[in-house]
Amino acid sequence: MSLLRKIYLALAIWGAIHPIYHFWQWADVNGYALTDMFVAWKVNSATTGLVWDLLIAAIALTVWIVAEVAVRRNWVALLAIPATFCIGVSCGLPLYLFLRTRPLD
Repeated sequence: MSLLRKIYLALAIWGAIHPIYHFWQWADVNGYALTDMFVAWKVNSATTGLVWDLLIAAIALTVWIVAEVAVRRNWVALLAIPATFCIGVSCGLPLYLFLRTRPLD
């Protein structure tokens, strides 16, 4: 595995662990109801702006993944879509880059 792929993989792992750690900390204090998290995302303009920023980036990444998978037939790269929406762009983007740079058969 190339150094670049190792970096992408490390970033994907970090992008999964670090945000989830903070979500768990928040949930330990505030409860595990998703509705409470949605309310927290709209607590002020800064958090609302950040949520929209990440959502737009996630949608753009998804469009890119689907478009490239349609051409390259690298079906495993589709795994980055649920990673993006279930964990975050910080995991989905480097995971996609890791999967995209694998040698194709």
